[in-house]
Amino acid sequence: MEHTDTGWETIGRLHDWLHENSKYPPEQEVLLRVLKLSEEVGEVAQAVIGAKGQNPRKGTTHSWQDVEAELCDVIITAMVALRTLTPDAAEAFASHLDRVAARSLKG
Repeated sequence: MEHTDTGWETIGRLHDWLHENSKYPPEQEVLLRVLKLSEEVGEVAQAVIGAKGQNPRKGTTHSWQDVEAELCDVIITAMVALRTLTPDAAEAFASHLDRVAARSLKG
């Protein structure tokens, strides 16, 4: 399957849909979107624990594909939160990624 959308177009549509269906003022939307990240990260942790079968009472409850899906949810949630902060989210992310790469991938 070929994807031509870098994701930001879809993120914009998700942001617009969430905004249109929000009952909160914009400043609360930002806070709630950022807090949503914590929830999603917790779901990644739960999936990893389940994939490793760490809880002897429950055993193996998740697969590594579940972990992948939860990580994707974290990325999507972060992208929507960034878009909520700025309409130039794609540019802000690309610029920051360039700075991190320049700092980390020297040589």
